[in-house]
Amino acid sequence: MSYQLTQELFFPPVSDAEEDGCVAIGGDLSPERLMLAYHSGIFPWYNDDEPIMWYSPNPRFVLLPDKLYVSRSMRSVLRKEEFKVTYNEDFEGVINSCKQMQRVGQDGTWITQEMVDSYIELHKLGYAQSLEVWKENELVGGMYGIHLGTIYCGESMFSKVSNASKVGLIRFIEKFKEEGGQLYDCQAYTDHMSSMGAELIDREEFLKYLEAVKK
Repeated sequence: MSYQLTQELFFPPVSDAEEDGCVAIGGDLSPERLMLAYHSGIFPWYNDDEPIMWYSPNPRFVLLPDKLYVSRSMRSVLRKEEFKVTYNEDFEGVINSCKQMQRVGQDGTWITQEMVDSYIELHKLGYAQSLEVWKENELVGGMYGIHLGTIYCGESMFSKVSNASKVGLIRFIEKFKEEGGQLYDCQAYTDHMSSMGAELIDREEFLKYLEAVKK
């Protein structure tokens, strides 16, 4: 049985997580609790009809910037420069597009309105950041997540036209690497991120990256 959170700002050790990675249930999505969660290797993941659930999966799915894979076809797309990429210009547009995006194998979305409101607040505080992908002045792709120094915790991405999210991710990782970024946290496995070089690592190894950020 996962730990039941109270109003106290606390999370149990991730080593106590259940087999599916669930660490705790309940609590709130206050900026303080969310940032404590991310610094502890934990993130919220739940549906509208569920209590807030907090996860720290083992193994962890991550992308190391040096291992980003850009296919020949994507290199061709990038050369055409049909997309414009910006940063933190339309956070609300990105997170709401992620919320509304229909995904294969999913009935609805795990991004609740409560979550949208909380991450917008984190954005105003400078913790949550977005990337936007534009085509002919229309927002056609993007992603948002939490920036923890040399770690970026990717929360969600969307794409309304082919290759938009891939272009955004590639440009983001290139910039992130130039700025000293060491790890992009994908949280849970997806074929999309695996095709771009993401891999599974032991949770303990992931936590070492987090420890380095705290020093």
